[in-house]
Amino acid sequence: MSEEIKTNGYKLYVGKIEEGFVIDHIHAGRGMKIYRDLGLDRLDCSVAIILNASSKKMGKKDMIKVECPIDQFDMDFFGFLDPSATVDVIKDGEIISKPKLKLPEKLVNVVRCHNPRCITSGEAQLDQVFILTDPLRGTYRCKYCETAYKNED
Repeated sequence: MSEEIKTNGYKLYVGKIEEGFVIDHIHAGRGMKIYRDLGLDRLDCSVAIILNASSKKMGKKDMIKVECPIDQFDMDFFGFLDPSATVDVIKDGEIISKPKLKLPEKLVNVVRCHNPRCITSGEAQLDQVFILTDPLRGTYRCKYCETAYKNED
């Protein structure tokens, strides 16, 4: 059984997954970055990446279908990558939950501080910790020197 996805006026048929998850409503152009950031290229499972699919809600969107249990992944990290995306968790071929993504309050060792004077530049064993300071803009600040980091492509 497969699912029909429209892209650029053409129909694409992607197989239905039995257990795994679908990240949908990814901003067009971010799909490959999310694929790499999640480390999906290192997994031994089926992954389908659909880029620039038609979307009534967004115009164009990307989506990723992964056939492996979602418990290997941190949902907060999904929210950091694209908080407007949606996730469908699938078990026995049916959607069992749709967790709401949000920006995490704190990031540890996800991004690096670019301030050369920050203590993290000289202390290799020190964790890179960023705190969410502006949820509307997606801005984080380094815990140690308060240098801003905004998640942009």
